Amino acid sequence: MPAYRIIIDQSERALYLLDQDKVVHRYPVGIGKIATQTPFGEFKIINKVPHPGGPFGVFWMGLSKPHYGIHGTNNESSIGKMVSHGCIRMHNRDVLALAKLVPIGTRVTIRK
Repeated sequence: MPAYRIIIDQSERALYLLDQDKVVHRYPVGIGKIATQTPFGEFKIINKVPHPGGPFGVFWMGLSKPHYGIHGTNNESSIGKMVSHGCIRMHNRDVLALAKLVPIGTRVTIRK
């Protein structure tokens, strides 16, 4: 059984999915703008919501830091940019693929 964890590297604007210590996927992401920066630190996925509506695209994975999550987007051109209110934005196809793999409780490290 895989032991997944996620590392989000803000400087690379990339999300890495690791199994043990091996990178199995790399996804491009959008991050928070200067006024509403993405937090850094250690978190966990605490909930998963398909079709959350609004700007959150096709899927939402809430983090243990209230009001922050990893989600899809209704603005695909925002991926790779500093444009969010602090959340991690992914292409809708990527967030769906990731959500199928990682369970609630998955560790998420966000680094600068």
